[in-house]
Amino acid sequence: MPKPSKPTPFVIAYDFDGTLASGNMQEYDFIPELGMESHEFWEKVGDLAKTQDADPILSYMQHMLHEAEIKKIPVRKSNFEEYGKKIHFFKGVEAWFARINAYAKSHNVNVEHFIISSGLREMIEGTSIAKEFTKIFASGFMYDHHDVAIWPALAVNYTTKTQYLFRINKGSLEVHDNTVINKYVHHAERPVPFENMVFIGDGETDIPCMRLVREYGGHSIAMFEEDKEKAKKSAELLVKEGRVTLSAVADYSEGSVIDKAIKAMIDKVAAVSRIDFK
Repeated sequence: MPKPSKPTPFVIAYDFDGTLASGNMQEYDFIPELGMESHEFWEKVGDLAKTQDADPILSYMQHMLHEAEIKKIPVRKSNFEEYGKKIHFFKGVEAWFARINAYAKSHNVNVEHFIISSGLREMIEGTSIAKEFTKIFASGFMYDHHDVAIWPALAVNYTTKTQYLFRINKGSLEVHDNTVINKYVHHAERPVPFENMVFIGDGETDIPCMRLVREYGGHSIAMFEEDKEKAKKSAELLVKEGRVTLSAVADYSEGSVIDKAIKAMIDKVAAVSRIDFK
C-alpha cells in the first residue's frame, strides 16, 4: 500500500523562558543595562501588579518602558532584537529543529514549530532560532513612527496562552483576525488535530496549555534544568497528577529523553495516519 501523498501535520509548540533558554530573556542584557539586579526588577513588577490590580505581563511590559525612560535606554524594535541575539539556549536546541524535521519527513510527517510565550516576541525574533518557527505568539509592543515602543500590543499570560493552541488547531494564525477562531469548524476539517500536537513548557504559566493538549489527545512535556532540584520535583509532580505526558531535563541533543520522546510521538502519528489511509 503506497504512503499518502500528503504528509501528516504535526505541531510542536514551545514556551520560551526556561524551556528553550535558561531564565527570563530580559535578564540577559536588558535588566543589567538598566543598572538593576534581576530580583529588584521583578520585585518592582510584582509590587506594580499588586498595587494596580494589574496583569503581571502588562505590568512587566509597562515597567520595562518606565525604567528605560528613566535610564535613557533606547527601546526601538531593533534594540529588543539585539538583546535577543545574546540569549543562550539549552544544550542541543540550535541543532534540534533540522534533526526533528528530517526525522519526521522520513515518516511522511510535516512538523511545524510554534512559540507560545509570555516573553517578548521582539527578543525572540532576534534569536538565531527565530527562523525555525511558523509563528511566534508572544507578548509584544506597539511602536510609533520612530519605531520606539510606546504601548503593549499583546500580552500573553497563562490563560490566554491556550487561545493560540486553538488558533493553530483551526489554522487562524493572525492575532488581529478573530473570524476563524470564533467560527465553528468541525474537528475533521481542522488543519492540525490536537492529537497531532505536543506542548513543551517548564512552569506554572504553562499548565493550562499542558492540560488542554493532553486532555484533547495530544502530548505535553515538562522541562527542567538539570541542576535545579525544585524544578525537577515540580515537573515530576505534573506527571504524577496526569497534567503532562512526561518530564525531561532541558537537553535537546540527539539521544536525549526529549529527542527520543518526540520521535516516538512522530512514529505514533505516522502509524495512525497509515491505518487511516488504508
